[in-house]
Amino acid sequence: MISSKIIGTGSFIPGIKVKNAAFLASHFLNDDGSDFPSENEVIIDKFKKITGISERRYAKAEYKTSDIAFFAAQKAIEDANIDPEELDYIILAHNFGDINQGTIQGDMLPSLATRVKYRLGISNPNCVAYDILFGCPGWVEGVIQAQAFIKAGIAKKCLVVGAETLSRVVDKHDRDAMIYSDGAGACIVAETADQESGILSHASQTFAKEEAYFLYFGKSFNKSEEEKVRYIKMYGRKIYEFAITNVPAAMKTALDKSGIAIESVKKIFIHQANEKMDEAIVKRFYRLFKTPVPEGVMPMSIHKLGNSSVATVPTLLDLVLKGNVENQEVKKGEVAIFASVGAGMNINAIVYRF
Repeated sequence: MISSKIIGTGSFIPGIKVKNAAFLASHFLNDDGSDFPSENEVIIDKFKKITGISERRYAKAEYKTSDIAFFAAQKAIEDANIDPEELDYIILAHNFGDINQGTIQGDMLPSLATRVKYRLGISNPNCVAYDILFGCPGWVEGVIQAQAFIKAGIAKKCLVVGAETLSRVVDKHDRDAMIYSDGAGACIVAETADQESGILSHASQTFAKEEAYFLYFGKSFNKSEEEKVRYIKMYGRKIYEFAITNVPAAMKTALDKSGIAIESVKKIFIHQANEKMDEAIVKRFYRLFKTPVPEGVMPMSIHKLGNSSVATVPTLLDLVLKGNVENQEVKKGEVAIFASVGAGMNINAIVYRF
């Protein structure tokens, strides 16, 4: 039986480091345009306690989303030691396209995947390049799609990239602007005859009733800002309540499909959205099995890198595999779960054996 596994990873962490202190001079407002009663020091301190974020990374002005996606893709291809011409698919997850710093339009013509293929210099027309819009779970879903192509016998090697420059779509008057960051992560998913390793199972869901617009594009909280410009907005409390209930259930579904025991799960690479939310998701997941959370099972990067949407899971995976996260490693034969939640509202999970 054909299976698939990740044979190479890469990431690009932007060079501009933005600490929380950079927001001390911000003019934060409520959604109705009114001022907060608290000083910014109090707002920022509370923000850090909830999200765990102390700093985040922004891309240089000359780099767009497709540029940093290309950088991460190059590294994944090099790590996998393959010829780019061998790629059957390039699947690129993002949400806003290429956005020049200081502009208000996202550019997706041609697709970002096509731009990455162009930058890689791939001549093979049978290497199909397309974008996927799936909220923050986009990279995980891209890996699921790559596996489907491989299992169907129509692909042997796929490049899956998650990239975003969220710093260019945030409302500077919204406290949530402090959450978002820029980054890119990539991997090569390839056919393997090894049934003991690689992708073992997955689960995906879309909740599109009252949950559909928990994340949306909305006006600035500053009523004097340009009326036609829109920014990323979210109902944080609703997302938190949704995530801590539904993500653990999806993770359990994927694990049950795999036939793997909960005790065998050594790592959970979860979307770096909010430290408290991620901790609550993992606690509830283990509670479903009446098992305590093992120490060190959930590596985190949000403290220094912020929430870069589709890039968080592949970036974290690459950092751990390359030994760049303190006290974190994965060994051959160990089982991990990749999981994410985001706009749509979409949820997914993969059970993977290294």
